[in-house]
Formats: sequence, C-alpha cells, structure tokens
Amino acid sequence: MTERLPLFPLNTVLYPGLVLPLNVFEERYRRLVADLLEQPEDTPRRFGVLAIRDGREVARVRPEEGPAGPLDGLGTVTGDPLEAVFQVGCVADIASVQHQPDGRYELLVTGTTRFRLRSVDVSGPYLTGETELIEERPGEGSGALASEVERAFRVYQKRLAGAREASTVGHQELPDDPQVLSYLVAAASVFETPVKQQLLACPDTAQRLRAELDLLRRESAVLSWLPSLPAVDLTRQSFSPN
Repeated sequence: MTERLPLFPLNTVLYPGLVLPLNVFEERYRRLVADLLEQPEDTPRRFGVLAIRDGREVARVRPEEGPAGPLDGLGTVTGDPLEAVFQVGCVADIASVQHQPDGRYELLVTGTTRFRLRSVDVSGPYLTGETELIEERPGEGSGALASEVERAFRVYQKRLAGAREASTVGHQELPDDPQVLSYLVAAASVFETPVKQQLLACPDTAQRLRAELDLLRRESAVLSWLPSLPAVDLTRQSFSPN
C-alpha cells in the first residue's frame, strides 16, 4: 500500500515508537506544518522523516538542547532529492505543537511506521513523496536475541558513562517486546547517522537485534580500553547488516 506524504529531511533518524522534539524555523517546513494544522481535527497530522546523507545538504541547524544534547538537525536538500536522502524513513505523527510569536513551530512528534520512498515531487512549496509502508517482521530467534541485546546494552551504557565521566542512572526498565527494544537501543546508542539508518532499514527485528549485539559488544570493548576518548570518536566504524 502506498501513501503520499509531506517529507521532512533531517540530520537524524526517527524510529517507530520514539519521540522527537523539533524546532521548525525554515519557511518551507513552517508551511508544511501550517498545512497539516489546517486539516480537519480527525485527519492524521503526519509527515515522513528521512535522514539526509552526509555531504548532500546545506544544513540550517537550530537544535533544541536537552539532557542528551542536540535533538533537532534541520536541513535543506539540494540536488536530486532521491540521492540526497536515505530511502527508508519513518512516519511522524504530531503529538503536540506550539506556534511561537516569531513564526516558528515547536513540535513533539512520535515515530509510527517505517516506509520506503518510491518517488519525490518537488513542484510544491515543500517536498512530498510517494511512500510504501514497510511491514514489521519479527524474524527468527528475536526473543532470545532481545535478552542478549538487553545485557549488552546495559554494559555499553555503563562503559559509555565512564568514558564521559558521567554517573549512571539507576536500573532502567527496558521493554520486553523485541521490536520495541530494538528501536529503543538503536535510538539510545551513540552511533553515527549511517549506522542508525542501517539499523532502521533492517528487514526484520531479529536482524536488527543481531546487528546491535555485534555493535554494542565492539563499542563496549573499545570503551573499556580507551575510556578517556570522547565517546563520539569511538563510534566511527562501518556497519553492514547481514
């Protein structure tokens, strides 16, 4: 099944079930939000989020700073849009919106479902695209893999906190559902955008968990040997899902 959606290219990856705050200040995206708000209240107010490929954008960034750092990377796509963005994205539902006096919008959006971009229309005030929803599949052995990933993620969190000279938070409850866990771990780990994108695009939950398990173990090993290096410098390695 295909659906035409407004497109919102970002310098970050949105995952199903995860929340993302956005500070919308560029004119074309303010127009996008305004058009969505003009729809009837019972109409879903959603758009497609796609991560921008490195070197393919002229970024105009105004991040929302939070406890974990920048939460918004807003970019302007130049050149061929299909080449400028990754082809697998996530549908974003607007959970809340605040219209600021200077014309900006402060949004809180929730990722819902993944999609694959089939075509792009550049004729309007902002990009729209024909998208095809991607079915979620558990894959083989996702339950057992989820338990291993949970243990590896807790080790990774402790070593990452040590590398940042930060205190760890108390024992955090993680979701039991393997699919939800796979997306939470992908969002919460300090991986570069191409790695996060490939995790989003994994064909099923089991493959995503398997890839995360390998990544977390490798990153934890590096962090244990080089605790004094900035954590972001310890995650620059290639990744290719099976």
